[in-house]
Order: sequence, then C-alpha cells, then structure tokens
Amino acid sequence: MRKPSTPLIQTFPPKPVEDSLYAKHEKIYPRKAYGLFSNLKTLSSLTLLGIYYTFPWLQWDNRQAVLFDLPARKFYVFNFVFWPQDFIYLAFLLIIAALALFFFTTLAGRLWCGFACPQTVWTDIFIRMERLVEGDRTQQMKLDRSPLTFRKFRIKATKQTLWIVFSLFTGLTFVGYFSPIRDLTMRLFEFNLGGWETFWFFFYSFATYGNAGFLRDQVCIYMCPYARFQSAMFDHDTMIIAYDERRGEPRGSRKRGQDYKTKNLGQCVNCTLCVQVCPMGIDIRDGLQYQCISCSACVDACNEIMDKMDYPRGLIRYTTESNLKGQVTHILRPRPLIYGSILLAIFIGIGYGIWNRVLVQMDVLRDRNMLYRETPAGLIENVYILKVMNKDDKLHTYQITISGVDGLQLVSQQPVITVESGDVLSVPVSLRVDPQNLNKVSTKVMITVTAQDNPQLTVTEESRFLGPLPAR
Repeated sequence: MRKPSTPLIQTFPPKPVEDSLYAKHEKIYPRKAYGLFSNLKTLSSLTLLGIYYTFPWLQWDNRQAVLFDLPARKFYVFNFVFWPQDFIYLAFLLIIAALALFFFTTLAGRLWCGFACPQTVWTDIFIRMERLVEGDRTQQMKLDRSPLTFRKFRIKATKQTLWIVFSLFTGLTFVGYFSPIRDLTMRLFEFNLGGWETFWFFFYSFATYGNAGFLRDQVCIYMCPYARFQSAMFDHDTMIIAYDERRGEPRGSRKRGQDYKTKNLGQCVNCTLCVQVCPMGIDIRDGLQYQCISCSACVDACNEIMDKMDYPRGLIRYTTESNLKGQVTHILRPRPLIYGSILLAIFIGIGYGIWNRVLVQMDVLRDRNMLYRETPAGLIENVYILKVMNKDDKLHTYQITISGVDGLQLVSQQPVITVESGDVLSVPVSLRVDPQNLNKVSTKVMITVTAQDNPQLTVTEESRFLGPLPAR
C-alpha cells in the first residue's frame, strides 16, 4: 500500500503564551519604616498639608489671606493684591518652579517625588489611615485574603469612610482658595453651592480619593511624565539611592555575630525589608529604576538591619554613581551651576518686581484720527485717551500733571479723577502748546498721575506731541 506523501508545510500546535501583555495590578502593602529619612518625610508632609489646609482659613485685613477671586479678578496673597495685568508674575513663577525642579533633580535626584510631590504626600496620609484601621502590613495582607465576614466589612467600611471624609475636606479646601471658605462651608451644609463650586468640589474630592486611595504607585509609573525624562537631568554625580553591590554581594542569610566572610557572603542578609517598605514595590538591589521615587524608606530599613548585625550603615544609601565606582563626586559642575544661576537671577528679579510694583497703572493712547489741530487761539493741540487702573484694594483720587515742553497746557474736564479699586477709567485729555515752543515735529511729553492721599502711588508714561514743521 502506498504511503501518503509528507505535506510540504507542516503545522504545529501553538506554543502556550508564557507572558501576558497585560497583568492585573497587585496591591502593594508597604511596611512602615523608621529612621531619619522617615522622620524628615513625615515633617515635610505635615508642613505641606498644614499649609494647604490652613491658609484658606487665615484672615488678613478683614479678608481671607489667600484667595483667588476669579469673578472680581482679584488675587489676594496675604499683603499683596494681584490683578490679571500681573499675570506676568505667574509666568515667571512657573519658570522658577521648572528651573527649581531641574536644579534639585540634577543635584539630589528625585527629591521632589519622595518628599514634596502631592501624590506622595496624600498617598502617605491614606496609607497611614489604612494602617490605623487595618493594622500593619501582615495584618492587611491577612485581612484581604480572608473571606468576607461582618468584621472584615466593618473594617473596610471604616477605612472607606475615613478616606471619603478626608477627600471631601480636601475638595472643600481646594474650592476655598477660589471662593471665601467660611461662606462656602456654610453654603455647603445648606446645599446651596453654585454650579462650578459643586463641580470642582466633587471633582477634586474624587481625584484625591482615586489617586491616593487606589491608583497610588500607578500614577507615578504610568501617568507622571517626570519619571520618563528624569534621566535627561541625571549624570554620574547626581545623588541617588543605590545599593552597594561590592559590599552586599553575594547576599544570604546568616546568624547575628557570625563572620559572613567565612561563608563567602556579602553584608546583605537578604531580609527583603528594603522591598517590603518600598511604596513602589521595587527591589533597589536590582539597580536604579525609573519607578524609584527616592522616598528613602529602603535606606532607613537597611540601616536598621545593619545596626542589628553590627555592620556599618550605608549598604543602601544616598550616593552617586561616581562614588559607587570609587571615583570622586563633583558637586560643583556646569549643569547645576547654570540652573542655579538662572534660577537665582529670576528669583531676585521677580522678588524685586513684586516688592516695588506700583499699584496704579496707566496707558496713554494718542488719537490717531488726526496728527494735530490748530485752535482759534493759534495753539497746537493733541488729543489723548488715558486709561488709569487702580490696582490697590481701596479707592484713590488721582491728580493728572504734564511736563516735557515749555508752556504745555492740560485741557481736561477731569484733571482730578477718582478710580475704584480694580476699575479702569478712561479719561480724554488735550494738550496744547504755542508752536513757537516746538522745535521738532515730534516732541516727547510726560503724563503723570499721582494719588492725592498717597504720593508714592504715582506713575509716569511717555508719549509724543506732534506739531507742524518748524519755520527756518
């Protein structure tokens, strides 16, 4: 019997897929760390949260100390009142924030992420509330693996209640920076909030609850762009948190007091505490990773074990790649010096500008419909529109004066004007002069407005006075 021929193309059963393209996120249960850096982080969190939650409640000159009143276009920051015309300061503040981030990242790595980022600060608070209700890391893991009982439901409900109340208070505080918080709180309990107030109250509350309560590390890994471009600001002399392989490897367990060298081991006892305390769930012993936020929890945990084993501290420490390679670390180097110099210059400039800014502003608009006209008395007249803005928080009366040409006369129905706080008043004025006093077609003139009750509130603007061509 003839055997069937072998097919030219043979098919094989598909191989099982070993790695899935999507893996379900596993909750991280960070263990509490104790030590210097943990205390510094707590101090930083309490300071920043204290500023955020208390500033809207502070009073200053019978008003809220920090209030961004959008409908009135007034922005109060303690003794200062800013207007939309002052938004140039906001632009420079954003530049300062960006340069400060670059500067400190170049020097100390992700110091911002570990100690001052809002995501880190609020996540720490939510983790503390979780520990308060559910217990430490081991108890939380045991509780989550246990079947649903009344006790488990009660504990979870208590935690969620704390989270929700704290989130709602956070949302209320956020809206309180834009709407007077004392009145806002009263209207909240009366269910009388405005439309935009209601939206931002629930939006910010939900964002706090979701980001700090559930997403946590995923915000840093997948949503924050800073982790992706930080390498562009790192160099071999940037401070990072690193594991010293030369000291630690090969790692292995041993008894306290036992000479690890006789077992051909390094100083790492492989206790994995550095992994258990990490809020990002990474192993710092695998090297520098973009997920690391430099919170220093692993440093404190490792130092605690080193103390128990009578080993020197610093197996995991703040250091630089140069130091790990036995080279000299250079703190003063071009990149941080350039960032620092630009940052200092802009900071001094904006500080000087804010401190010395004049609370009255004037724009001089010359009438473009005609160059000039001659009056019946033979004088040359130019017409202008003065736009005077009172940037103070109270009413002022201003006197208009002129200078620049001999015999220059001010013709106005309002030589003295009153401007309410935040208002812009348009004032038409005419300037007249004898043509014999003009020796050029275009002459510089100065127009000044001065507050009668405060001579320091004065501003002078330059304009041009046009006339006929002088006779030769």
